[in-house]
Amino acid sequence: MTEKRAVHVAIVGAGMSGICMAAKLQDAGIDTFTIFEQADEVGGTWRDNTYPGLHCDVPSRFYSYTFRSNPEWSRLLPPGNEVQSYFTQVATERGIRAHIRFGTPVASAEFRDGKWWVSTADGAEPFDVLITATGILRVPRYPDIPGLDTFAGPTFHSSRWDRSVSLQDKRIGLIGTGSTGVQITAELGGRVRGLTIFQRTPQWVFPFPNPRYSPITKAALRRFPAMSRFGYRFWQAVYENFFAKAMVAPGLRRRLVSAMCRWNLNLSVRDPELRRKLTPDYQAMCKRIVAAGHYYQSVQKPGVEVVVEPIDHVEPRGIVTADGALHELDLLVIATGFDAHAYTRPMEIIGEDSVSLDDAWTDGPQAYRSVAVPGFPNMFMLMGPHSPIGQQSLVIIAENQADYAMWWIERIRDGEIEAAAPTDIATKDYNEQMKSAMPQTVWTTGCNSWYLDKHGLPELFPWEPVRHRRLLASPERSDFEVRTPQT
Repeated sequence: MTEKRAVHVAIVGAGMSGICMAAKLQDAGIDTFTIFEQADEVGGTWRDNTYPGLHCDVPSRFYSYTFRSNPEWSRLLPPGNEVQSYFTQVATERGIRAHIRFGTPVASAEFRDGKWWVSTADGAEPFDVLITATGILRVPRYPDIPGLDTFAGPTFHSSRWDRSVSLQDKRIGLIGTGSTGVQITAELGGRVRGLTIFQRTPQWVFPFPNPRYSPITKAALRRFPAMSRFGYRFWQAVYENFFAKAMVAPGLRRRLVSAMCRWNLNLSVRDPELRRKLTPDYQAMCKRIVAAGHYYQSVQKPGVEVVVEPIDHVEPRGIVTADGALHELDLLVIATGFDAHAYTRPMEIIGEDSVSLDDAWTDGPQAYRSVAVPGFPNMFMLMGPHSPIGQQSLVIIAENQADYAMWWIERIRDGEIEAAAPTDIATKDYNEQMKSAMPQTVWTTGCNSWYLDKHGLPELFPWEPVRHRRLLASPERSDFEVRTPQT
């Protein structure tokens, strides 16, 4: 038996994707990996976000690793703290924490002399393979509103929630009505002194129930793990055969989702003026669909107001809208989302011939099958450009991408190759195919969403997620420039 060479792998990020990659390496018998994490705990976006009402919008059974089911989920759509606990538990159980350097942001990674040199405040170290697991919803996006810094009360982004601030006695101003804003409203509406929602764009809300799992159900899941696996496959089938198909192709499924969202709004909101404010002028699913069972009930509670007049400026007492009205507030919450196009930034990545990733992406982020970039050998991206994040659980995406990276790592480990990067031709052809397929998707039907790039095209996968999984399960060596030990 030929002895396998040691492959040293650098993973940037200890969120869901980074933990997944580490587990895949462990399962292959590779323990020569290091995870660089700028924070002091694992979990990524689930560590950072602690706002009231936070929950995952993907069913808990399907938002789990295939290699680690969790019978302890309390609800169909799990609360954020449970998701964070799950990833923390997986990292602890598998001994992954010993490989993590907490409080160590990566300044740059440069490919030279056949190695990736990863630079931190402690210096530069060489690795054979670089895995970027920096996530999607990581860099907070702040609105450009005059006077925002003059507000006299507490102000914070929803992903930087200040738990020391009391809420019940406050008149709260909420800027933003995406998934986060909707979840905060559903939780706080009617429970605080006042909640003023500054809405630029209304959202379609899908009537997704969120029942609790009973103690009997949890006991049965502990006793029979196959039940969790069945639940995983059931919700995978729902997402891939209903929601995903509705998003990427016109037809009955798309019309049905739209009808259910409109039915939910019309039955839930009786006041015609409020209903008018809450009715979007675009198709359901054009933006990320929102699942919040009691949002419409909460927005009609006493003390809750939906303001659709544009914000003119902020002053110490509150927000002044374009009609000249002053909305006096005690607390200002900014729920305007994240820069979904940051990817690895602000980390600098430099590939062959001293070309930076920013230079390679001058015309916008592009990748080969969402995981690799020409000119950047032995670098694999988890949640890279055009991953199917709009119509699929991010956990299964991470597993599929990690498995793809493992295929190449095994070739390096066996001594077959030293370095590999996709060709320009294969990458361009792949991206042209995606561009041609994009018009049939719901994301191009006329809305302004965080999915769109600077050209107004969605940075999403335009086909069903099963196609993405099959593409990653079948690596095409001919699409890569491969360097062997003899070359």
